[in-house]
Amino acid sequence: AEPFRKVLVLSVRGGIAQRRIFEGALVARRGASGVAGAQGYLFLPEGKATEGEMDAAVAKAGADGLMLVHFRGVRTETEVRATMVPGMTGWGPGWYGWYGGFHAMPEIVQTRIATVETSLFDVRTKRLAWTGVTETFDPSSFRKEAGALADVIVAGIAAHGLVPKGRS
Repeated sequence: AEPFRKVLVLSVRGGIAQRRIFEGALVARRGASGVAGAQGYLFLPEGKATEGEMDAAVAKAGADGLMLVHFRGVRTETEVRATMVPGMTGWGPGWYGWYGGFHAMPEIVQTRIATVETSLFDVRTKRLAWTGVTETFDPSSFRKEAGALADVIVAGIAAHGLVPKGRS
């Protein structure tokens, strides 16, 4: 596909606040890369939309690209590690009695991972121009993570020549 001039950004799945935050972050980051953007929530109602409603929203926004952002969810990964810690093995002269040995102490680490899949379509041909899967670790707040995720997505699109030359 050729570089896009304006992209309609639409978040699929997730709450209303999450949708607005992420669509806003992506539009702002895309603007910095030389591509205008429009938030999908301004052109489409909440819930499912028909293909005709999507086409009308794209036309009303004046977009040549449609970016669908799908929140795949958050999963938790658990890892059990053995951490060696010093321990007293008995009393004795000098350091020996205090640090006479080490023993394994189990450590449980849980990591939350949020997965976001993004697809960019050329609206003239309705063909996929780019897709990517992004993950972020320990997402404590979607508002905090949205900008960094948007930066990664925009960088991926720029790396494939889908923004005007000289912009990234």
